[in-house]
Amino acid sequence: MFDRPGAYTDVISVQSEVIYGCVGNSVALPALRRHGLRVAGVPTVLLSNMPSYPSCYGGEISPEWFEGFLQGLHERGQDNHLRAIITGYLGRVSKAEALVHWLKNATERNPHALIVIDPVLGDEDTGIYVDPGLVSWYRNYLAPMAAGLTPNRYELSCLTGRVLSSQQDVINAARLLIGKKTRWVAVTSASRSDVSGTLQVLCVTVDSVHIVEHRSVENAPRGTGDLFTAELTAGLLHGMTLNEAADSASKNTLLCVEEAVRDGSGLLNPLRLST
Repeated sequence: MFDRPGAYTDVISVQSEVIYGCVGNSVALPALRRHGLRVAGVPTVLLSNMPSYPSCYGGEISPEWFEGFLQGLHERGQDNHLRAIITGYLGRVSKAEALVHWLKNATERNPHALIVIDPVLGDEDTGIYVDPGLVSWYRNYLAPMAAGLTPNRYELSCLTGRVLSSQQDVINAARLLIGKKTRWVAVTSASRSDVSGTLQVLCVTVDSVHIVEHRSVENAPRGTGDLFTAELTAGLLHGMTLNEAADSASKNTLLCVEEAVRDGSGLLNPLRLST
């Protein structure tokens, strides 16, 4: 049944999922589908809601289930005609190991697929919130497999071991991650909002830097990085240049943040955006 072209998946997104809330695949999948892309989501954890609430249920997807989800997609032929793969929150080294193995096979079948990796490790206000062993897995195995990376400032510092005190520090560190396959790094939250009142995204290639600046929104909901990565990927798949895709992704993410704050829900909803 999967010989029909219409049954093929365009994008596989591997990251966390919540039943209530808009982080990980819970925001990435609707964002990608809004752009007309056929998407499959592979959860790494499944929670009732973000752990920041007074109660939270669910937990990590077992290694056996996670590997089975990836294998099931392969057996159904859904990794044979991929246009892109996105990865987000993994949490543990065991998932990184399984993902690296699957990515190698998937990219052999789809050598032109766009691999976008968000190396989710932590943030400046929380520190690292995953297995610390993931830092070396991202640095040595996952990052070199990607066409592009979308770390935040803190994650870039973790991956490179650099202290990022200035914009030039961020640019220099990002270029350390550019290699044979990795052509660009889009650094989110690249500037400190408490200093300037604005946030920057720095799109860094080996020979160029594109800066997107927008105002910082107080009490912005979680999931903005996941939404940005999905919107950026969608833009690239629709033929935008990296700079155009970053401009569009930043604009759409900001619109969703402002709407979530304005309506009091605190939930990102990309389906409200115009196509």
